[in-house]
Amino acid sequence: MTDFAKLIPFAERLGIDITEATAERVHGRVDWAADLTTTGGSLHGGLLMALADTTGAVCAFLNLPDGAQGATTIESKTNFLRGVREGHVVASSKPLHAGRRVIVVETELRDAAEKLIAKVTQTQAVL
Repeated sequence: MTDFAKLIPFAERLGIDITEATAERVHGRVDWAADLTTTGGSLHGGLLMALADTTGAVCAFLNLPDGAQGATTIESKTNFLRGVREGHVVASSKPLHAGRRVIVVETELRDAAEKLIAKVTQTQAVL
């Protein structure tokens, strides 16, 4: 499998690891670390959004139509449901729509106990 996180330097710096990548589903993971938290020791929301954006981007890439050169996020909506103060977070992205001009991806973020911590819907423009 391609090491997608290494192709995205920002994701690699944050410690994001892509653990599965197919056109139907992309899984990624990031571990809790004190230097990635905000007040109260919860993982920073920006980190969680970066995790979802990374797995969503890989999902979009794997669903590109023939002749496309890539994709870029043009809209992202995140609903945070709970904080994460230990363990890790797993992202699971799946395509909702893979068209010629846009790809819409839905991502669920779950903690180590598999509780839903955030839901993200993102739209990627096909380049």
